[in-house]
Amino acid sequence: MEEGNVREETPENTISTKMDEENAAGQSSNDAGAAACSSASVENTEKPAEQDDHKLSFVTWNVDGLDGAQQPRRAVALCKYLIKHSPDVVFLQELIPPYALFVNKCLSADYTIIEGAKEGYFTMILLKKARITVQKSGVVEYPATRMSRNLLVARVLFKGRKFCLMTSHFESGKYGAAERKRQLRLVMRRISKAREDVTVLFGGDTNLRDAEVAEVGLPSGVCDVWEQLGEPEHCRYTWDTEVNTNRVMQVPNRFRFDRVYLRPATADGVPQLEPDSMALLGLEKLKCGRFISDHWGIYCTFSADWTCRENTN
Repeated sequence: MEEGNVREETPENTISTKMDEENAAGQSSNDAGAAACSSASVENTEKPAEQDDHKLSFVTWNVDGLDGAQQPRRAVALCKYLIKHSPDVVFLQELIPPYALFVNKCLSADYTIIEGAKEGYFTMILLKKARITVQKSGVVEYPATRMSRNLLVARVLFKGRKFCLMTSHFESGKYGAAERKRQLRLVMRRISKAREDVTVLFGGDTNLRDAEVAEVGLPSGVCDVWEQLGEPEHCRYTWDTEVNTNRVMQVPNRFRFDRVYLRPATADGVPQLEPDSMALLGLEKLKCGRFISDHWGIYCTFSADWTCRENTN
């Protein structure tokens, strides 16, 4: 959900009520959703053909939890996607408490789940327990923001190597440009300050326009993964109201709001992570007539020479 923040003013209890109303048969929304998700997990136990256990797989997605329309069905579909693709790392934005509880019930058996807040709307990081060891996590507050947004950070080990994972939901709307650029600068400073033996991966709904990024600039060593992959046209627009009909707008808009930034470790003997692929998720309209979100999700894979030995001298 973007431009104009119309749905951001919807009270949280109204969204929760809609979830309850749309789940009949005497079950609460979370119980019904968890049951549906459990059934879906049985149907989607096979890994996608392109998945490689020697690669890092990653998803970032603004799930538009502030939109109450068909939310239980959309949430079930989201969990089906995550179960099917089984990514190592998942960044979610714009969750509200009922939606977050639903995701926890569906996926906590396989994922360590870290939330950016407990009220309002917030971000979440999911880390596959069988592949990733969590060392530390925390929230970095932005100095000033209209929507009380923050930067959610997790320090982890993947294949014995150090990673710093970050997600955020930057200020939205054209009038939020100044604050959005301040948030980008803060994130880039933190990325730049990471130790040389740490790989940093940031992803989220940045709401950024290209001109804003050009004005701020990216530090040396930090790459925009979409650009690094040659700017594939099929992944250019992650918020596309020409195709996505969850929001009705008088003038359709197409933006690359959702972005992924990578700063590989630079220390001698540490594997250099490189992006391999990028695809969009959620392009299919559900039977209920809605898409999972007004944003497309981003699915990426990364690789490195994991046989590299870290210099201990």
